[in-house]
Amino acid sequence: MSKNTPRFRIALVGHGFMGAAHSQGWRVAPRFFDLPVHPEMALLIGRDPDRAAAAARRWGWAESGTSWRDAIARDDIDVIDIVTPGDSHVEIAIAALDAGKHVLCEKPLANSAEEAAAMADAAARAATRGIYAMVGFTYRRVPAATFARDLVASGRIGEVRQVRAAYLQDWLVDPQTPLAWRLQKHLAGSGALGDIGAHAIDLAQFITGQQLTGVSGVMETFVPRRPLLGETSGLSGTARTTGTAGAEFGEVTVDDVALFTGRFTGGALGSFEATRMSTGRKNALRIEVAGSTGALSFDLEELNSLEYYDSNAPETLRGFTKILVTAPSHPYLSAWWPAGHTLGYEHGFTHQAKDFVEGIITETQPEPSFAAGLQVQRVLDAVERSANADSIWTSTSAL
Repeated sequence: MSKNTPRFRIALVGHGFMGAAHSQGWRVAPRFFDLPVHPEMALLIGRDPDRAAAAARRWGWAESGTSWRDAIARDDIDVIDIVTPGDSHVEIAIAALDAGKHVLCEKPLANSAEEAAAMADAAARAATRGIYAMVGFTYRRVPAATFARDLVASGRIGEVRQVRAAYLQDWLVDPQTPLAWRLQKHLAGSGALGDIGAHAIDLAQFITGQQLTGVSGVMETFVPRRPLLGETSGLSGTARTTGTAGAEFGEVTVDDVALFTGRFTGGALGSFEATRMSTGRKNALRIEVAGSTGALSFDLEELNSLEYYDSNAPETLRGFTKILVTAPSHPYLSAWWPAGHTLGYEHGFTHQAKDFVEGIITETQPEPSFAAGLQVQRVLDAVERSANADSIWTSTSAL
């Protein structure tokens, strides 16, 4: 990269787990990919000045502050990257877009379909002025997941008929796990459904190229009360903050588990599970797509590989084949290591930064757009309405 390469100055609003991940992405992307502009880590915003300053020093941000409004008002800031809890997404994103800042916002887009619609409208208005917004469904950018999308689009598995998606975690199995912000509806919007179910929905739609049109779901909260969080350690602000349980208890106002079935626009049927109560499972996002002439299976805990079944192979050779997705010709991998040298969780955030910057510079809407984030939010809303009403089928089109 030339010293004369123009710079995009980034302000990160929020920190914690996602702040660390996004910082890694911004820091590494221009060093491995030949980007048309250099993303400059200019400013980190947090509510507590000492913690924000410490995070900025640790992750490589030039400055820190406590006001996202001040960040938006600065003429030298080009991008607002939002990694705060969901209750603040709508206000920050709309203000940033209206002020002419490009916006990257963590998933789920908002805490409700109404808020997501307002954000999508603001993004549509901004796009007419060359200002772009993208939602951070990072697992799309795991090379094996992108490769799965490419195989489906090329017809390798024929007509998509069934999708099975599950995101399994177990960090809430212990009833003494403290009450983090992700367990409070006014901050998080929903529980396992929005936190990890949103990823399963987006990835299933991304790989198949189809959208969910109707769902039927159930939800459950197995531990309705938890101890309030005492002292914290680790990446503060994350859902899985390591800390001690206090003496006082508070109410859990979101779901621990969400299960639902759905129908896709192309006629395929899907089954989905999002749980933070799956004992023994740490971060198992699993997608299996069955088609008329083949099938694909992806597991985030084996993120460098994809399983592929070809029904047209000779009968004696049929079976799921494990493809190691590390070749230079696989998505994103030409910039990385020799074949067989695997990537990790953090690389998706580097690919996200790359794609976001390239979309802005080429004046091409970076995907997933806020409109795509709204569509996922409508699915989340429909699942929750179905579960609360015990209805058989709920359309995803209604707000």
